[in-house]
Amino acid sequence: MVENARDPLVIFMPSGRRGRIPRGQTVLAAARELGVAIESVCGGRLTCNKCRVRVEQGQFAKHGITSRDDHLSPASVEEIALLEALGSPEMRLSCVAQVQGDLLLFVPPESRGQQQVIRKAAGDQTIALDPAVRRVTALVDRAELGEHRGDWGRLRDALAEQWQLDARRIDLHALRQLQPALREGNWRVTATLWHDEVIDVSPGYERASYGLAVDVGSTTVAAYLCDLYTGELLATEAAMNPQVSYGEDLMSRISYAMTERSGLDKMHRAIIDTLNRLAAAAARKAGIPPRQIHEVVFAGNTTMIHILLGLSPVELGAAPFALASRDPLDVKARDLGLHLHPAANAHVLPSQAGHVGADNVGVLLAVEPYRGDEVTLTVDVGTNAEILLGCRDWHFSASSPTGPALEGAQITFGMRAAPGAIERVRINPETLEARFRVIGEPRWSDEWQIGPEVPAEEQPSYLAAGICGSGIVEVVAEMFLAGVISADGRFDTSRQHRRLRRVGGRPAYILATAEQTAMGKPIVITQDDVRNVQLAKAALYAGARLLMNRSGAERIDHVVLAGAFGSYIDPHYALVLGLIPDVAPEQISAVGNAAGDGARIALLNRQKRAEAAEVARWVRYVETAVDPDFQEEFVAALHLPHARDPFPHLEGVLPESAAIGPPRARRRRHPRQKGG
Repeated sequence: MVENARDPLVIFMPSGRRGRIPRGQTVLAAARELGVAIESVCGGRLTCNKCRVRVEQGQFAKHGITSRDDHLSPASVEEIALLEALGSPEMRLSCVAQVQGDLLLFVPPESRGQQQVIRKAAGDQTIALDPAVRRVTALVDRAELGEHRGDWGRLRDALAEQWQLDARRIDLHALRQLQPALREGNWRVTATLWHDEVIDVSPGYERASYGLAVDVGSTTVAAYLCDLYTGELLATEAAMNPQVSYGEDLMSRISYAMTERSGLDKMHRAIIDTLNRLAAAAARKAGIPPRQIHEVVFAGNTTMIHILLGLSPVELGAAPFALASRDPLDVKARDLGLHLHPAANAHVLPSQAGHVGADNVGVLLAVEPYRGDEVTLTVDVGTNAEILLGCRDWHFSASSPTGPALEGAQITFGMRAAPGAIERVRINPETLEARFRVIGEPRWSDEWQIGPEVPAEEQPSYLAAGICGSGIVEVVAEMFLAGVISADGRFDTSRQHRRLRRVGGRPAYILATAEQTAMGKPIVITQDDVRNVQLAKAALYAGARLLMNRSGAERIDHVVLAGAFGSYIDPHYALVLGLIPDVAPEQISAVGNAAGDGARIALLNRQKRAEAAEVARWVRYVETAVDPDFQEEFVAALHLPHARDPFPHLEGVLPESAAIGPPRARRRRHPRQKGG
């Protein structure tokens, strides 16, 4: 496809794929052209109803477009009737809707031909069981003439006498159940308490009680359903955060809330709808009704938590980056619109500062770097990287704006982790030939057999559709090691090779040939792609270096990579790229979705909630956005792996042209202080 700058720009979410599409082309054809898989069985005859998309309305400064309904051709009477019958009047059918202007289109999960791979599995944690919710069965005194305590007073006394529980409050929902439950149960009832509040009363004996731990990530939302009696993890569900339609990074969403009159309400409703779907799916998998979920615990960055609670995130968009509250919060789940138990509690973990939120506190709970003697760097890599550095005596934290490039956005052929996404790359430094592996196909590309004469069972399960985060890191690092690009990220234009070409007048590297891709055109890595990776990795490294400077730490003993991206990145390439300061590769470990694990720990142990609040106040926060040294550190970190910091563990690995200058001058040591 030859793009014309005057053609409309069409962006598909949540994949992030974009391109200029000629007016009059159907959305389905545009999706296929851009490698976005949309289900379509009937071939445009309006019978399968699977190819639905939604136009996101408004001005999207991040993408430089205004997206409106009338940027699609008008819907026919037949299409309108069909969508209304399906209960989706806000949708369009991509097989017949034609592009007429710039569009931001959301493809719902049920319409995606290739389901995203959500890499947020729960970790293997040993958690002491002490939930805030407990169920006890009590025998209550019968009501008698002349005895005026009331049924609530009698239940309260029974709980105190038989269980030594000081029940001080009763939720209106439970109060409405109380009298019929006492009579039906012949004065024996099961009371469900959240701390000192009775939230449910049922006749007779019941034990089952469930809770949900949720990590509300900028890109992915993961929910973990747990048995509060045994602590068992019963089900895990995950989905793309629907807010990516309104902005791929935090500042874009803050801007959307600021510039669109109903922007906050749209993003709030979107995340609540997603949470309700995840809760229902997890409950269905566990064989329980969602109304048996008595508590939900949330982790997430400050912007995500603000939007979840319906709080404007606008103050987080500029100095002094004031958050509404840094303390842990408890609200009724029903007040958020969550369809759980009618009196269920929603607990939000505390935050540390404007840009280091409850997700970072969840990581602290899960990893517990504050208990060890080693200096540990803990990094949760996402569109906004949260960074921790310290040991049992001191700890510092920071947030660094890495942007979405490491998750596939802002990359020419970038995509989320889904079948067909290139996730591993190797480049022969002698021949410059590439081989790669895609999600869903175990063989490397040089082992593939492709062609009409090859039996179907021998052909790859998926051709390359794009490149995801781990693949982006590896391809840039491999290009550097092979001499395709230099330490400053520029292409070596003196080299001549069939893999090297120009795109838009600028150099690029062909990673996958046309016959290896689902789109029938090459997947290339451009100079802009390399630059975007440099910007992301420099922001992350600069944040870590600032914490080292502030703490006086001259070395790091151990690096912990948290989050889905951290779990799939190869430590070797993390060092080659300069994502993190030098450390022995064997001292780099991945812990998976630690933020979600922290939420699960807080769900199952109420004492850990108090510990989370204490640790959140104790960690010293460094504001990278206003730190005078950040720009200097950022510029130095743009080089691969770094302009001046030594990487002794890469000795013999880096090309000779990447020789690093003398070590940095010794900085004045900062006192290692405790503090909040």
